[in-house]
Amino acid sequence: MEKIAIFPGSFDPFTIGHESIVRRAIPLFDQIIIMIGYNSNKKPFYPLTKRKEWIKKVFENEPKVSVGKFEGLTVDYCRKVHAQYILRGLRTAADFEYERAIAQVNKKMHPEIETVFLLTTPEHTPITSTIVRDILRHGGDASMFLPKQLDIKEFYTEQEES
Repeated sequence: MEKIAIFPGSFDPFTIGHESIVRRAIPLFDQIIIMIGYNSNKKPFYPLTKRKEWIKKVFENEPKVSVGKFEGLTVDYCRKVHAQYILRGLRTAADFEYERAIAQVNKKMHPEIETVFLLTTPEHTPITSTIVRDILRHGGDASMFLPKQLDIKEFYTEQEES
């Protein structure tokens, strides 16, 4: 059976921390689907179509990685695409507590789906989409926190148009 993992998130924007988690997970799975989810508690900073386009560009030379979108429960998306794993990155102990609770509820609802945690590398620990958005929102240079395959100018243009 093919090992398929879902890497869910809003990815608003997709950072080098996210990229690192996916690249480190590639050897572990046959396929990784980066699932851009809709979070009703957040107003998107960038349009979903743009986020999807940017992530596809980052992994354009990696056939094991694809990008999808979904509204609803991550475990329901897993079932829809026959994924057995949910991939999550952990930066801090607070992340662990939050992610552990979600993983346990997901396991209770769908016992066949496992959550796999990867620790972020130390240099990516402080990077969050929220911080990167704030840098971009105020015209700062966030290029060091975004995947090198992306044109930083697009992040300022897209934000102004959305």
